[in-house]
Amino acid sequence: MSYVKRVLQPGENIKYVSRLHWIVFLPSFVLLIFGVISLLLLTLGHSSPVRLVLVSIVFALGAISLLHAWFRRWTTEIAVTDRRVIYKRGFVRRHTIEMNMDKVESVDVNQSIMARFFGYGTITVHGTGTGIEPLEKIDSPIEFRNNVTAQ
Repeated sequence: MSYVKRVLQPGENIKYVSRLHWIVFLPSFVLLIFGVISLLLLTLGHSSPVRLVLVSIVFALGAISLLHAWFRRWTTEIAVTDRRVIYKRGFVRRHTIEMNMDKVESVDVNQSIMARFFGYGTITVHGTGTGIEPLEKIDSPIEFRNNVTAQ
């Protein structure tokens, strides 16, 4: 059961659920592809043991980075209910932020050109006296904002 479903109050309903965009995998994929291509080129030509070790390290770093991005995406939950905004990240060491809807003043959405093209962005929810830290690389940020401000 997800964290969001576990912390719902009686009568509270989930309006919108978001997650980290798939773009979090991009640096890992680039590193992994570079490692695979380098390994293939080394096996076709003359490969010294030092080059083979270096390329293997790049490949391993790409694989570890990909696993880390997947885990980060899997353990991050973002939801809008009819009463609050909920953000949770982490597995063993958990970090959660919740803001009641009546405390929300505004929702900022920042998107670069690439972010607009791929459909992700950074969201900052401002509340009375405080705000939620910037939520980066969120999938469909405009839809998220619309669900928060539609109260």
